[in-house]
Amino acid sequence: MASVALVSVLGPDRVGLVAAIAEHLFDVGVNLRDTTFAALGSGAEFVALCELPADLTAADIEAGLKQLPELDGAEIRAVPYAFDPSPGPAGNITHRITISGGDQLGLVARLSEVFKQYEANIVRLEARKLPEAEGGLYVTRFAVSIPAGQTDLCLATVSNTAGTLGMSCQVEESSL
Repeated sequence: MASVALVSVLGPDRVGLVAAIAEHLFDVGVNLRDTTFAALGSGAEFVALCELPADLTAADIEAGLKQLPELDGAEIRAVPYAFDPSPGPAGNITHRITISGGDQLGLVARLSEVFKQYEANIVRLEARKLPEAEGGLYVTRFAVSIPAGQTDLCLATVSNTAGTLGMSCQVEESSL
């Protein structure tokens, strides 16, 4: 198996950021595996598991990315990845859940506890406070893996928890 590195870039958000990173990694022969990108306020974060060709190290990747003008002012890190890069069964998304409403202190903590109670694994999480011009809503999206025997109770508890906080809950089964 090829060596795998975790590549992380945190810096100012700008147009062309993902294109610059992805093009550089492609040019040096890196194959992207699990990859995420998010604008975080005026900043941005790119994180990827990267399969490296035999003649390339994580240090080489980091040094190359630091030369890109689009990444000026960014924190760049590339390190060997010590975990299995292939997700196990708990990494298979069974449901996508969107909770929206007014900003609620502790919402993510409460819902995370519900998932834990039903042995559901959070595979992806996104929480965002929309600007007032867009309604000022707080929107949280969970992509989770819920064990088959726990699905109905888990989803009912998530919905009830959201409802007690005056928030709406939308659930969709995932085909991925």
